Amino acid sequence: MNDLVELGRHTWTAAIKLAVVISIVAVVAAVVASSIGNVPQAAIVLPVIVVAFTASWIQTSGDRRAPAPVRFRTSATR
Repeated sequence: MNDLVELGRHTWTAAIKLAVVISIVAVVAAVVASSIGNVPQAAIVLPVIVVAFTASWIQTSGDRRAPAPVRFRTSATR
């Protein structure tokens, strides 16, 4: 049980760190894009949403890709 709690805490901590990094990169990209010219907000916001969602999905579902342990029945356990 404690292993699951630690895994969940680690996953959430990693997701928060990822969100902070992506937010900082998005702010820098928005400032650069707005200094270049008249860029619609959707052209900045939509790519950030897609990249953040994809990165978060990969980060938080990584522990589920491991195969479940296989248990074999032996004559001793019957």
